[in-house]
Amino acid sequence: MHIDEAIRSRRAVKGYDPAFTLSDAEKDELLQLALLAPSAFNLQHVRLVEVSDPAQRQQLREVAWGQAQVTDASMLVVVCAKLDSWQEDVGRVWDGAPAEVQAYMAGAIDTYYRDKPQVQRDETMRSCGLMAQTLMLAARGKGLDSCPMDGFDFDAVAKLIKLPENHVIALMVAVGKKTIEPKPRIGKLPFNEVVLRNSF
Repeated sequence: MHIDEAIRSRRAVKGYDPAFTLSDAEKDELLQLALLAPSAFNLQHVRLVEVSDPAQRQQLREVAWGQAQVTDASMLVVVCAKLDSWQEDVGRVWDGAPAEVQAYMAGAIDTYYRDKPQVQRDETMRSCGLMAQTLMLAARGKGLDSCPMDGFDFDAVAKLIKLPENHVIALMVAVGKKTIEPKPRIGKLPFNEVVLRNSF
């Protein structure tokens, strides 16, 4: 599917065929494509928890207001991020760059993030959003459907996936084959109201 068509036809789909399955290789291909999304300073904050265990999926559904896509979609991914990647992983993510570049980036990253918890969290949320959208477009490009989700008990989901304390959850993404057509797009604000030139 051409990227333009994938963007235009991607919708938040709520109803999925529970009999339709994706192989581990197909899931891994989608996840590999998602991992190509950009991240600030190449810190690769995002951690994707692909939940395939049916019992665990049922538990997640129970803390997600009973939403059917949690169990019925072929793949469910909890999109998380490591808050302290800026401190813990800087050497790894710039490994292979010239020494002067590594030194510069280490200093720039430290200055940007140190003692700025809001910046640290904001940056992980941006990276999670970019990766979730990349996953959804990759799925759509393969003729699949998806649904970004934040309607769930974040603390309960954190317990179910054993989220480390230095991580946060941004959203979940369900991927599969739709059984219902999405409703028509409505309420779209005018282009000239949401696209501004140079300033407000």
